[in-house]
Amino acid sequence: MRALQSEYMYWAKNQVPVRFNLASSEVPHVRLDRFGIDIADLEIDGASRYRYPPLRAAIARKIGVGLERIVMADGASMANMLALSALVAPGDEVLIERPGYEPISAAASFCGARVRHFDRVTPDFRVDLEAVERALTPKTRLIALTNLNNPTSNCTDEASLRALGELAGRNNARVLIDEIFLDSAVEAQGSAALLSDIFVCTGSLTKVYGLSGLRCGWIVAAPDLAERMWRLNELFGVAQAHATERLALIALERLDEVAAGNTARLAHNRALFARFVADQSKLEWVSQPGGITAFPRLIAGDVDALHGLLRERYDTAIVPGRFFGCADRFRIGLGGATADLEAGLERLGTALA
Repeated sequence: MRALQSEYMYWAKNQVPVRFNLASSEVPHVRLDRFGIDIADLEIDGASRYRYPPLRAAIARKIGVGLERIVMADGASMANMLALSALVAPGDEVLIERPGYEPISAAASFCGARVRHFDRVTPDFRVDLEAVERALTPKTRLIALTNLNNPTSNCTDEASLRALGELAGRNNARVLIDEIFLDSAVEAQGSAALLSDIFVCTGSLTKVYGLSGLRCGWIVAAPDLAERMWRLNELFGVAQAHATERLALIALERLDEVAAGNTARLAHNRALFARFVADQSKLEWVSQPGGITAFPRLIAGDVDALHGLLRERYDTAIVPGRFFGCADRFRIGLGGATADLEAGLERLGTALA
């Protein structure tokens, strides 16, 4: 049966809030009122703007492509849904990474596709091109992954992406890449959409920029495919809320200010977590050079029991790895305030003991 919901998203949105939320996968939220926005800047006239060109142009400049390749969407989640709806038909096969982001698998299933998986290679979770090639079948219409990988933060480099695109092309398939974490890579890497039209890429201002409330997402695709997605967008939601489009445009024009301090804090927090894991005999983890999340392995014990203990006794949360296809691991967010991460890790260490 096709999926009718995302198990992970429902779980994540309905957890009782905790004081030390190690389950978060984004940086701290950013207040846009610090930019002195006037109410007139939001064009509160009750009208929507068809495919709002100024915002599309700003996104296109950020990525380095033409405006005709940009499709706007309500967050990366709707961007992924639009992309999958345009790329696959009932009965097609979609090959998805493991560990991976469950809502992408659920959306592909909802579209009627048969979901199959290829495993990333431990301990660093790189993409295994041979495993991808073995998993391809004549029915595979799409290969889907996240870059940086959610939950591990592994970065797939350009050479591997090119090889992946060649594999897909020989199979008459495309590659969908959710790039929502890409701007947290230590070494700047451009969108895979710059490499070839085989790639369809999604992104947003949520995880790396702390602007989840804007629901500013996008898709980068070849112009003919982008037009197909626009038509689907008109079927699903017609147009985006214009006030949030205006706010997103204001944020994009000040993106360096929005992201100020994130790079230094993430580097500090990753080092902090590395020191923590080094002192934990019950955890196994290979450090990644970038990203906002980590995905350690619990060597002995039950991850769900650990999560329950953290919530009940220590007012702390993690994300069980079963939502990403690895039940013996859990995801931790490293993007929050350092003091909160330190306190959360102290409680995690106590719970592990």
